Amino acid sequence: MTFENVKLEAAANVYFDGKVSSRTFYTSDGERKTLGFMLPGDYEFGTAAAEKMEVLSGEIEATLPGEDSPKVYGPGEAFEIPANSKYRAVVSFFADYLCSYID
Repeated sequence: MTFENVKLEAAANVYFDGKVSSRTFYTSDGERKTLGFMLPGDYEFGTAAAEKMEVLSGEIEATLPGEDSPKVYGPGEAFEIPANSKYRAVVSFFADYLCSYID
């Protein structure tokens, strides 16, 4: 997966004492996305906008809003989170991901 002609924000988005980090970029169509990396841990994220999380490598065990049990997402798999909600992500080894913001 490659992106061309993007606008990249140089500053990293750093969460959970550095265990989760990402970089924001904008496609030539103006879409906002982040490429990120998660180290092992148990995280709860809140969303302002709806998001689509695509796992590039590693795994994310996600418990999505309205679901009682988690599901493991691996490379090539994705899940969506509604706006103004929270979800849990458990990472056992690492996770490399692409987050797309859905308007």
